Amino acid sequence: MDDVIQIDDQWYYAAGSQKTDSRNQVLKQGDTFAVLDLLGDISRTGLGEQGVYHLGTRHLSHWELLINDRRPMLLNSTMKEDNSVLMVELTTPDIHQGDRLLLPKGQLHASRSIIIEGAILYENLKLTNYSNAPLEFNIKYHYAADFRDIFEVRGNHRSQRGSMLPVEVNCDSAILKYRGLDQIERSTEIDVQGKEQTVSDKEANIHIELEPGESDTLRTIVACQNDQIPITKRSHQQAIQQVSNFIDQFNQERTRIETSNEQFNDWINRSTSDLMMLTSETPHGPYPYAGVPWFSTPFGRDAIITALQTLWIHPQLSKGVLNFLAATQATELDPVAESEPGKIFHEIREGEMAALGEIPFRRYYGTVDATPLFVILAAHYYWRTGDLEFLEKIWTNIKRAIAWIDSYGDPDRDGFLEYMRQNEHGLKQQGWKDSDDSVFHADGKNAEGAIALSEVQGYVYAAKNRAADLAEIFGEKEWASQLRAEAIDLKRKFNERFWVDTIGTFAIALDGDKNPCAVRNSNAGHLLYTGIVEEQYVKRVAETLMDEDTFNGWGIRTISRGELRYNPMSYHNGSIWPHDTALCGAGLSRYGYQTECTRLLAGMFDVSCFLEWHRLPELFCGFDRISGHAPTLYPVACAPQAWAAGSVFMLLQSCLGLKFYSHLSEIRFENPMLPPAIQWISIKNLRMGEATIDCTLRRHPRDVGMNVDRKEGNVKIVLVS
Repeated sequence: MDDVIQIDDQWYYAAGSQKTDSRNQVLKQGDTFAVLDLLGDISRTGLGEQGVYHLGTRHLSHWELLINDRRPMLLNSTMKEDNSVLMVELTTPDIHQGDRLLLPKGQLHASRSIIIEGAILYENLKLTNYSNAPLEFNIKYHYAADFRDIFEVRGNHRSQRGSMLPVEVNCDSAILKYRGLDQIERSTEIDVQGKEQTVSDKEANIHIELEPGESDTLRTIVACQNDQIPITKRSHQQAIQQVSNFIDQFNQERTRIETSNEQFNDWINRSTSDLMMLTSETPHGPYPYAGVPWFSTPFGRDAIITALQTLWIHPQLSKGVLNFLAATQATELDPVAESEPGKIFHEIREGEMAALGEIPFRRYYGTVDATPLFVILAAHYYWRTGDLEFLEKIWTNIKRAIAWIDSYGDPDRDGFLEYMRQNEHGLKQQGWKDSDDSVFHADGKNAEGAIALSEVQGYVYAAKNRAADLAEIFGEKEWASQLRAEAIDLKRKFNERFWVDTIGTFAIALDGDKNPCAVRNSNAGHLLYTGIVEEQYVKRVAETLMDEDTFNGWGIRTISRGELRYNPMSYHNGSIWPHDTALCGAGLSRYGYQTECTRLLAGMFDVSCFLEWHRLPELFCGFDRISGHAPTLYPVACAPQAWAAGSVFMLLQSCLGLKFYSHLSEIRFENPMLPPAIQWISIKNLRMGEATIDCTLRRHPRDVGMNVDRKEGNVKIVLVS
């Protein structure tokens, strides 16, 4: 009997079969990732996002292991702590043929080890007979490849597609092929190594005989290829070693953190592993892809914020991000791609639809904030590392970014950076809250015309101040003075035009007629982070961020409860994003609100404790926190997501008041605080230039003390309390 039946276009599990829950397991390496169910399969039920994807195309849309034509029973499904290997432990139910018991339950153990390396999924299936009698059975792999672009999988309709080509079947392999409308031939080679096997265009059958206590291992590879990029096949063990080498290098470079709280350590370790998995090696250095499944590709804004979050523990990641962004900075006008000289891109997509222009994201520049954030990251990278040689290499790119802000970014020359999409296929909203309905007035009406987002003005303010710092280093003192004067003028005009006294915070934006969108919003925390808020408004902004309408006990709502479009289940109008909360925490810390910052860290920690693997998702719903109950998850949030994984590190740094001044060879802890759940925190391998320190900070009733456990090289450690 089939475990799964089809009725019309829907698939259902038959009653009596084991149905796993809807959770997925994720593997990623480079430009290839897999979304599998807990059994290690790509099933025909669920939301339809499962598959093996390579360069924006789903190369495997069905992958199902059967034992004597039955789905095995799940015993355990675990990801290695570093996210490199998925291990699935299985057995079988009683399997009958008529009245005859062919395979007793719990006698056969099947262990799947699955890893992705390069563009290949490797699976080892170890089968062990734990009965006292010989076992004879068949292993079957069902497979299919629909070669759908990831935007098709997400729901985009295409009027026509390319052509499926005849399947090439050999004695131990099948090659599924597709020629896209872009004339690229994509293929999926399924290679099964077994003793007695038959392979067809849809399945591979392997006959197995095991004596009592005997084991056998089947090895399968799924290779994703196109006719433009060659791939290298390895053994399963070689693939594991390749991934391990990358992880070892990542761990050698980064700072290591341990606390008194084991659950907090689990959160840190999971976040670190997620960042490793999402980071791809590029010709320009390491680069964190945004998230799986929908955003496993380079994004500008996401990578910059992830780099800012993790700069203190892993500066090499920031260097890779800056180098990549400098290499892809726009040099020409292209309204379709929304490209303008000096602008930093929003996202880069591979895949058939991007190549054909069916979506505008092949190299898409429709973002208003990535360009000033690029300048901010460059300055912070220099302060953290003192790497003047690299800064000199990208100095021209920094100057081009400032030039874009002053020219294309401000077409009406009112001093505010604004956006308006250049074609109907681009993003309507081009800040980080990029849902179509995310910028609106207090009466619920959409903001129309060229939009000047509040937090973006803060980014510009910080970018000009930081560019001025760098200009002085390079001897361009006149330009530095000009930049500082422009920043002062922007701060004055911003506080005059954006402050809305009746809501106790800054408008989320000005519309095309320069009318403020008087809506309470989380972006005000970003403003604190940049330093653009005048002292007279800081207290009220902090109070509004931390009141019960905005801070729900878990994190900061994107839009405060009570606003007309508030919806805790929406993407951007009342949900909670961990990276957003982390930036708010950094902003509060900047102005001395350490207690409030520790509350945000404690809230996010509590969220992680309710989630499997302590993995924070892209976002979750903004419902009120109820004691003893978990937060409500957003159903299609990406997990893992890079800037969600980076949030713990930014919040920790902010609570510790940790700052770097490479030009002074100084590391400072200014008014550090720790939440009650953490009694001490150990920081090891914290580097500045050639110097390295290990230190421990301990929580006391009234303050936090610090011991320097090891110091090598020329660096000064300063504790200000």
